[in-house]
Amino acid sequence: MLPLPTALNTPAPNARSSRVSVVVIGFNDAAHLADAVRSALAQGPVVHEVIAVDDCSSDGSAELLAGLAARDRRVKVLRRESNSGGCGTPRNDGIDAASAPYVMFLDSDDVLPPGAAATLLAAAERHGSEVASGLCVRRELPSGRDVPWQPELYARARLVARPELRARLVHDTLCVNKLYRVDFLREHGIRFPEGRFVYEDFVFTARVLAAAPRIALVPDTVYVWHVRRAAAKLSISLDRSGIANWRARMEAHRQSVEILRDARGNGGKRLARAARTKFLDHELRMYTRELPARGKEHQREWWALTRAYLTTFDAADLDAAPAPGRVIARVVLASERPRDLARLKQVAARPARLAPPYPRAADATPVWADDLPQVTLEHLLVRPMRLLPLAVDGELRPRAGGARLTLRLRELYGRVAEAGPATVDVDLVHRHSGHPGLRRTASFGAERPGETWTATVLLDLASLAGGVWDVRLRVRFADGTVRETTAHAVAGPGLLRRTVVPGGRRGILLIQPYATQAGHLSVRLAPGPRGVAGVAKRRLARLVRAVTGPRAR
Repeated sequence: MLPLPTALNTPAPNARSSRVSVVVIGFNDAAHLADAVRSALAQGPVVHEVIAVDDCSSDGSAELLAGLAARDRRVKVLRRESNSGGCGTPRNDGIDAASAPYVMFLDSDDVLPPGAAATLLAAAERHGSEVASGLCVRRELPSGRDVPWQPELYARARLVARPELRARLVHDTLCVNKLYRVDFLREHGIRFPEGRFVYEDFVFTARVLAAAPRIALVPDTVYVWHVRRAAAKLSISLDRSGIANWRARMEAHRQSVEILRDARGNGGKRLARAARTKFLDHELRMYTRELPARGKEHQREWWALTRAYLTTFDAADLDAAPAPGRVIARVVLASERPRDLARLKQVAARPARLAPPYPRAADATPVWADDLPQVTLEHLLVRPMRLLPLAVDGELRPRAGGARLTLRLRELYGRVAEAGPATVDVDLVHRHSGHPGLRRTASFGAERPGETWTATVLLDLASLAGGVWDVRLRVRFADGTVRETTAHAVAGPGLLRRTVVPGGRRGILLIQPYATQAGHLSVRLAPGPRGVAGVAKRRLARLVRAVTGPRAR
């Protein structure tokens, strides 16, 4: 590893106020690296140094960093002589080089929002904590929509005296939205896995929690994670297309559980169970949603790997998990081969949906399938109505000026009829801004008494701006229960296809109902001739890419 010289044309940091080292890692990311480093420098005098670790880039990153170092003496550049293959090794280099009392981590394609370092430092020093942690937002690009990561943890400021007192900490596996006391990391030998190790954050975070630090939580946004799903080369963690990614995720989780379980005291066992519960509710559901889109060989291998891993969980692990993940795990364990993937995908969605059939065992207990009576669903008989995985199908049929939306609510082991479907509020929410558009309310009528209830609304789509609009539902029952859910997009003749209709200020409107990855009904709108032409142009470009081959990854 080669240190690059820094210039001396800026004032030396003040040792009393400059308390934070920010470690920025990058590999062949010159397009974004400067923004990351500048966001760290913009934290102000609280930052003692920005340690930029170049993982042997070949795209001009070294020259870019040298220029930044020449303009600000706080920038210290480390260039690795060979590429490490992952994120862990360069971060370890940064820990070794840090000369301030605290350290933060920043990836080259992300940024720190103003005041992040000062906020975390103030919390750590106020509470005397070894770790301070704040809210991270996932910023979807190019739309700019911010999605908070684990917001439940950061609803208010608090000090967690021991990690097991807030077991949900295992859900926040990120290392970048936190500030760590350097001597704490060094004293406990807490480091990232070396080399190419995907999901290195999982293991690092487990090592931190196993060392039982005091953790200060702050509600402020301290990290902006840029999610570029359309990038020519996806990030290591976002590229889930290959089975190797699932193998890596399970291995990182397995190691994390072992680290927590082996920690001294009963707190580690509690955290280990929480980590397994999190796997069932997060990882298992996320990958199950994507499974129907994979090839048959991928599905078979995924199923076998997952089944083998789930055998290491005990009954208490499964019982502690929310119902959707628990049901998916039990179906996988009960069957040697992939089955019911479309139905499992809907159970894995958020909110969960249980599609028909609804069989019962000989003793009338609800079960997953007649040939899997061991996978029982008796929780559906006692679960609060507002939490049930209701199945609502949606058919959106475009027409002049708008569309007719027909909703069909299905029975669920007698619970729906007992509650009495009354009305449904239909909201169209803009995907990128989150702003509400239309709201319509309709009454349910019994299409097939005791089996299906229907409601129909007319939507003036021409009154909405262009873009993607998600359909959200609020089902109201006669017993006073309210259940928020989504509509499952029904595919069939004349459905889920682009239609150009007259209407609106621009004369014409392109309406495209479609199913999201989770199967929820959404609609894409393109008003006016220019909007319609833009959609056609993008479709042609996708067809060309399909013929010429995918972009390099």
